[in-house]
Amino acid sequence: MTHQLIEMENRWGAHNYHPLDVVVERAEGAWVQATGGKRYLDCLSAYSALNQGHRHPRIFAALVEQAGRVTLTSRAFRNDQLPLFCEELAQLCGMEAVLPMNTGAEAVETAIKAARRWGYLRKAIPADRAEIVVCRNNFHGRTTTITGFSSEPAYRDGFGPFTPGFVEVPFGDADALEAAISECACAFLFEPIQCEAGILIPPDGYLRRIREICTRHRVLMLADEIQTGLGRTGKLFACDHEDVRPDVFILGKALSGGFYPVSAVVSSREVLGVFGPGSHGSTYGGNPLACAVARAAIRVVVDEQLAARSAELGAWLLEELRGIRSPVIADVRGKGLLTGLELKTLARPYCERLLELGVLCKETHTHTIRLAPPLVVSRDDLAWLVGRLRDVFEG
Repeated sequence: MTHQLIEMENRWGAHNYHPLDVVVERAEGAWVQATGGKRYLDCLSAYSALNQGHRHPRIFAALVEQAGRVTLTSRAFRNDQLPLFCEELAQLCGMEAVLPMNTGAEAVETAIKAARRWGYLRKAIPADRAEIVVCRNNFHGRTTTITGFSSEPAYRDGFGPFTPGFVEVPFGDADALEAAISECACAFLFEPIQCEAGILIPPDGYLRRIREICTRHRVLMLADEIQTGLGRTGKLFACDHEDVRPDVFILGKALSGGFYPVSAVVSSREVLGVFGPGSHGSTYGGNPLACAVARAAIRVVVDEQLAARSAELGAWLLEELRGIRSPVIADVRGKGLLTGLELKTLARPYCERLLELGVLCKETHTHTIRLAPPLVVSRDDLAWLVGRLRDVFEG
């Protein structure tokens, strides 16, 4: 059956991914089961969409209950879940307003539109001249606008012409950011940790410095916490590691606990107030099913103290990983349960070997293995993971 399903997908599906050849049919918590019955420890968490684990019972119950009442109204009408979701998410972020969307890329696009219009209406930037500063090696999504300001050739090749108005600076270099800010700059868009680039962590103090620079130059600080937010790095948000509050949070992935596409832009009334009727929207954005699921997903993160759990288990895991002795490991880095093993060779063969041993992980940026299990993972599961890694790298 496994081989047949893989062949069917290869025949009928577009080949825009290079997945490992495991076919998952069931999942619970931190573990999945493939066709054929073999179990695997999930150390990718759907790129941090599954912080709460697979099929968390509280989120599942909210999904079923809401699906039994109403799933979609469009924003042409109101529903009884959207107001509650907006209030709860805004308060969680310490902000004033929420604009819900579906995917992370949609949320980034929404933030770009908000920042540009804010620049014209609030900062008096001349029409069509707004600039947004971005970081080299960024990953904010796959739309043509977003891929246009990527520095990864594979993301850009064959998709131009691209949208102008973006200025690139090195990640982690606050001086370069300040030098790049012109009189037309309206925003700085960044990831607190660059996940797709290989779990790249900026120097200590970087977030505080860019907060000060953005404030002084009246430039919006747009934090893409789609992968780092909601407990993944050992804090509710990665910006919390330096007690920094951005002007805009961009959220997604774990906002629904893996049940449904939910994303959001969370900010002040000054920023999100630039939108009026007809200026932006989404048929599914803010639908009652999504809002009910997201509300439950947020409650799980808070009630089960998943950020603190990530900090404790992540610190233990990082120490254990740094104890592995292998000539192919160049570096081990991470925060919370977001860890990267940078290798001196290609990471893909090691991911395939780990797959054989029951570990699901994936290479990122060719040479780095990302380890990001659900935040509900147990210490015993992580100890088992370390054993499998030792088998691969020390055996």
